[in-house]
Amino acid sequence: MLYKKVGKIKEEISAIGVGCWNFGGQWDTSNDENAIKIVHAAIDNGINLFDVAPVYGFGKAERVLGKALKDGKRSKVLIATKCGLVWNEKHETKNDLSKKNILREIDESLERLQTDYVDIYQLHWPDHNTPIEETVSALEEIKKAGKIRYIGLSNFSQKDVETFMTMIEINTQQALYNMLERNTSSYHNIPLEYKTEDEVLPTVRKYQQAFFPYSPLFQGLLTGKFKPNANFSEKDIRNENPKLRGELFKKYYEGVVALEKFADKIGKLLNEIALNWLRQKDEVTSIIAGASSVAQLEKNVHSTTWDLSQEELSEIETIIEPYRYM
Repeated sequence: MLYKKVGKIKEEISAIGVGCWNFGGQWDTSNDENAIKIVHAAIDNGINLFDVAPVYGFGKAERVLGKALKDGKRSKVLIATKCGLVWNEKHETKNDLSKKNILREIDESLERLQTDYVDIYQLHWPDHNTPIEETVSALEEIKKAGKIRYIGLSNFSQKDVETFMTMIEINTQQALYNMLERNTSSYHNIPLEYKTEDEVLPTVRKYQQAFFPYSPLFQGLLTGKFKPNANFSEKDIRNENPKLRGELFKKYYEGVVALEKFADKIGKLLNEIALNWLRQKDEVTSIIAGASSVAQLEKNVHSTTWDLSQEELSEIETIIEPYRYM
């Protein structure tokens, strides 16, 4: 495994991380026993970053990860979880970064994860109804109590990042980023307040923050396994992504077809090409890569054993240029 080091984090972090959204039971590939095997295989392969959130499976993903990290494995990894996206009994969600909610959420996450501290505590989405000062007060309190070690922002405008930094240290950022979503304006119909390539990357480089791109394989589209239609069942949460169905999907699928031809030409798997395109950027610290099986995890890990050449990167750039602002 390759590791990267940034100024804002003491530890070296594996270039490939594990995204735990599909541990929550909302994907066709979700399976508790399988998820635990993936976690154990990841640790055996040198992965030390696991990214999760309370809302993934409405608590289930955290519980599965906590179970997987028992028996001495917790000390070997960095757990990155989140707060600020809450739900009701109908599983309707809203953003809430109030002090009262953060103090509640951290304790519930610690219980589900079966740990007494979280390494990286990330604000999942902005909450413009709560003053930043109030949110910072909560973060200061739980950090002083030893419940969190580092603080991260996910899906925040860089203006808000700068505001937070005047009050508290921000160690990490997380944002949507892959070969076909470079400066995109939305995610699952949620408007994004940032352009990853144009705005987030310069900020993390300037302040030596760790950067964790999420959805590096475009929720499976960049694995090369998607067909022109009917790629998952009606219960799969990816149906809520308008980019994976209808006319918009057709446009993205055209890009995948072109990338698959390139992959065949150089004799590499598309998912490994997609991960290496990210990994070879200096600003990218650890890629939040999901895995539906141990075999897929090992393919993710294998991507670290080879590099794309400058000529190959230039050819990729030509293919994906039309998607720079899609």
